[in-house]
Amino acid sequence: MFRTLLFNPLYNILIVIVNLIPGGDIGLAIIILTILIKLLILPVYTSSIRTQVRMKEIEPKLKEIKQKYEKDLPEQSRRTMELYKENKINPFSSFLVLFIQLPIILALFWVFRDSLVVHPDIIYSFIAAPESINSQFLGLVDISASQNIVLAVLTGLTQFLQVQLTTPKQPKTTTKEKTPSLGNDFARSMDIQIRYVMPLIIIFIAWQLPAAISLYWITSNLFHLLFGLKIKKEQKNTPALKQA
Repeated sequence: MFRTLLFNPLYNILIVIVNLIPGGDIGLAIIILTILIKLLILPVYTSSIRTQVRMKEIEPKLKEIKQKYEKDLPEQSRRTMELYKENKINPFSSFLVLFIQLPIILALFWVFRDSLVVHPDIIYSFIAAPESINSQFLGLVDISASQNIVLAVLTGLTQFLQVQLTTPKQPKTTTKEKTPSLGNDFARSMDIQIRYVMPLIIIFIAWQLPAAISLYWITSNLFHLLFGLKIKKEQKNTPALKQA
């Protein structure tokens, strides 16, 4: 079912794009297909981003509820859900986005992993199979390479920029706080790891993967970066959007 519903259609779309691109540049085809998929799931992704922004806006109220009902967890949960309802926030929307994206991401991984191999047996009858696929991306990078340190570094760099420019930093501990909060300390620790440690891990992972996967990853990071900046600008300049 996975192959029939996801892998085969995505592979055939990639072949169509390769046929349309002069010179059959597989690198350009990977970028185009990645952008098309991102645009397809954009409505759900947009909802998730807006939810994250609203969650950040009500963060002071959430903190107040946790402190006020620290010893009454049922009431704390009830008040929290009421706050979500008042602000039209679905705290589970991020899980929905992940649930929708994960099968597609896995399918794209396998498609791009085999992107340099022509599989006549799974190409639809109405699609012409290319005689060969050009692995030289823009004539500069060999996508057929099993490892590419340049693309791996660019993968980590774009991940770093995406987080730095689109994700609010955790506030520092102030002198007014009498005792450190375990929850706040954990959040700040996670924030540091996501911002600085994760990009380094991603560089190592991307270096172990085919170059085609790194190119997909870079394109995906840049798409999320630009779209995240767009959403932040809208939220900043359009007060009415914040109340939507």
